[in-house]
Amino acid sequence: MLIKRRTFLAATGAVAAATTMGPFVSKAKAADFSWKFGHGFPATHPLHVRALEAADRIKRETNGAIEIDVLPNSQLGGDSDLLAQVRSGAIDFFSTGGLILSTLVPVASINGMGFAFKDYDAVWPAMDGDLGGYIRRGFDKAGLHAFENIWDNGFRQITTRNKPITGPADLDNFKIRVPVSPVYVSLFKALGAAPTSINLGEVYTALQTGVVDGQENPLVIADTAKFHEVQKYCSLTNHVWDGSWIITNGRTWKSVPDDLRQIVSRGFNEAGLSQRKDIAGLNAALRASLTEKGLTFNQTDPEPFRAALRKSGFYAEWKAKYGDEAWGVFEKSVGSLT
Repeated sequence: MLIKRRTFLAATGAVAAATTMGPFVSKAKAADFSWKFGHGFPATHPLHVRALEAADRIKRETNGAIEIDVLPNSQLGGDSDLLAQVRSGAIDFFSTGGLILSTLVPVASINGMGFAFKDYDAVWPAMDGDLGGYIRRGFDKAGLHAFENIWDNGFRQITTRNKPITGPADLDNFKIRVPVSPVYVSLFKALGAAPTSINLGEVYTALQTGVVDGQENPLVIADTAKFHEVQKYCSLTNHVWDGSWIITNGRTWKSVPDDLRQIVSRGFNEAGLSQRKDIAGLNAALRASLTEKGLTFNQTDPEPFRAALRKSGFYAEWKAKYGDEAWGVFEKSVGSLT
């Protein structure tokens, strides 16, 4: 592992040296733990900004015993690489959405079920309560530790070229780009659409050339990717909510003294609450700015979509995949879907 606690012998030697050499030795004191935190978000994203703040606070409150180097923009590798690195201990922290982490912890994607959450008033009690706790125990079983407060990635909305999406019928045979994820493909097939998995960097061209007629993403992605240049409508469907877990290697975490673990947990959890507020404010501002750039917004009712998913067997299929126990915790948090 990259985490290196100074040995007792080295520590006692440093104390002895400080006794004989005076106060100047303290200036050369190295951190007991030097950690790397990798993620794929840009440096301007609220997740990176708040992670830097958390790292500074943790260093200050541990008197320099812990230093965390937060590296954005997939500098240490893509999501799959970063997940493998945090599992092996090659890096110490990683953050991404549950739908990606579900390749290792299947239950991590359960909060991404279509139309499970109507709004944030439904999200946070579930994710800060029983549902979030159940998912975190799934990480524990996989040898990872997830911090208590999940950070926000935002609700996903649908943009289109030719028509707004007002109900399930508007998705019949609709060519829509989705991420490379079984959950997303399954969701839109169940709604009658024709989903195509395309990497994010290729979506603009696919929309521009008509390979697909629409796509779905949080507003911040629609804005930064300039989809408004090749799309006319944005339907506020809130069809999927996902957040970013901050995870660390379980063996690494257990090697840290309890008092330091408490400081790190508090730093990341409280920064996560601030990041949630950042995303909420950003989404409100983005709706206004994207309207100015030419996108026409419309609000949708989730109930017809839920009814269509029930009728198609979507929820029953995923209940069987997750198992009765996980699904029971899920529905206790979001209400009956099946």
